[in-house]
Amino acid sequence: MGETTVQTPEGRAKAAPAPIVTGRLARFRVPRRPRIWFEVLLIAVSYWVYSLVRNAVPEQKATALSNADWIWSVEKSLGIAVEESVNHAVNSVTWLIVGMNYYYATLHFVVTIGVLVWLYRWHPGRYAAARTVLFATTAVALVGYYLYPLAPPRLMTGQDFIDTVLVHHTWGSMASGDLKNMSNQYAAMPSMHIGWSTWAGLMIFAMAKVPWARVLGLLYPVATLVVIVATANHFWLDAVGGLLCLAFGIAVSRYWYGAYPGSLPRFPEDAGPF
Repeated sequence: MGETTVQTPEGRAKAAPAPIVTGRLARFRVPRRPRIWFEVLLIAVSYWVYSLVRNAVPEQKATALSNADWIWSVEKSLGIAVEESVNHAVNSVTWLIVGMNYYYATLHFVVTIGVLVWLYRWHPGRYAAARTVLFATTAVALVGYYLYPLAPPRLMTGQDFIDTVLVHHTWGSMASGDLKNMSNQYAAMPSMHIGWSTWAGLMIFAMAKVPWARVLGLLYPVATLVVIVATANHFWLDAVGGLLCLAFGIAVSRYWYGAYPGSLPRFPEDAGPF
């Protein structure tokens, strides 16, 4: 996903031209400079629809708990069922688990929006393709929520997981406390905390020029994985589901634009609306 460059006669490097795309919709498949009013409206409407659909999926409690028991048994058979141990170990360090609670509740949105703004401002030629990855990833996740209701570890019966938000009385989580009725409690598979954080990390790694920023891009989804497990909001396999959704989103964007986001020109030749 790195930037492809060519040498000009003067010896200056510049981004390679966008891949040639053909077909009736070709003009919509060529990256163009995004328009702020359209992007804000699109993101607002899309997130509203996402929340509406996600929360409209029937909360099939019995099925979700049964699926959680099955996931837990599969992880035990694979020797990776250590979520409960991680949950208890981190919960014993108050300042750490409180920080993770706030991380879980805030960075999921803050970092994702921040990366979108960064792409819009500094990589306008790549913005639409990157945004398409994110949107396609989120759209297919909705199918997962509908087809496979899953209770998070903290809601399992017969296990000893700790709901860290309730225990430490932290704010912001839509999954516990007074806000739990506003969010579907049984939509843990796939994990969009992993889907979105890995998307953000890959975009930063592929397009940032500063080495430390690229390193942080890679570390961000790793830290997110630790947080979702330590707070008992997800199983390891939920993260795998999130990565599969992201792979689908990347494939959709790659097909539509003919290249990965980082391989497109940083600045589009056409400054018209997308």
